[in-house]
Amino acid sequence: MIFALDDSDHSYYALEWTLDHFFPSPSISNFKLIIIHAKPTPNSVVAIAGPGTSDMFTLVETDITKAAQKTIDKSKELCKTKGVSNVACEILEGDARNVICEAVEKYHASILAMGSHGYGAFKRAVLGSVSDYCSHHAHCSVMIVKKPKPKV
Repeated sequence: MIFALDDSDHSYYALEWTLDHFFPSPSISNFKLIIIHAKPTPNSVVAIAGPGTSDMFTLVETDITKAAQKTIDKSKELCKTKGVSNVACEILEGDARNVICEAVEKYHASILAMGSHGYGAFKRAVLGSVSDYCSHHAHCSVMIVKKPKPKV
């Protein structure tokens, strides 16, 4: 099982839900869990050119790498608190849609799990939806976990 993780509350909720439902006991689960996090390239974050650009890219790359590691560390801690220790984690660079689908192929995953940000139709159209893309392009079953809306 591949779990696609980003640094959002929706993603951490989905990871916790997945751990609770697919890994209720370390000895019971039929899946090996591989958590992947797609970090953006510096070029996708900063679009400038000129003197000092390489220094800027180095700083941006350092920040992106630190943020990605923090995201993975938080997921490892959640797995640990749930008693799930047989977890592999990988940080992959690139567009999340492509990175996730490539990881499914690389690991021959039978299921891809991920969270949903819960965007409406307009935001999905403008921003794009990683989960929608993966549900159509990943060569395995895709489970999209939605965080419940707060009760009023």
